[in-house]
Amino acid sequence: MLNGHFRSAGASIEHGDASVLFPVEELDATVFQRRDAELALADAEGENVIVIAPTSLASSYFLTQHTLTAIPIDELAPGVRSTLADALDTPIEAFDLIQIGKWVTDSLDHSLAEYTDT
Repeated sequence: MLNGHFRSAGASIEHGDASVLFPVEELDATVFQRRDAELALADAEGENVIVIAPTSLASSYFLTQHTLTAIPIDELAPGVRSTLADALDTPIEAFDLIQIGKWVTDSLDHSLAEYTDT
């Protein structure tokens, strides 16, 4: 799946409405990036994923350059979750993950976490 859940996502939130997620490194939540994000998203059903959608050329560039990121919704702070919920027509509790960025090629990179059970 090269594009993650961009075609099968259950919902999308415009980039501007998702500003509380940036920078993702400052979130008080688990944040999966790169290969770990690919694995988390591969395990999720598309309808359970919210994607962050561009609203302009600048936000499109920002999102396509952003490292593929998956954030479990239930780990977000209540205030962040509430802000994001305001941008949705469906209750945020219906979703599992937020996807930022997209897969553009198959990744050959491997996470060191894959080797912890060997």
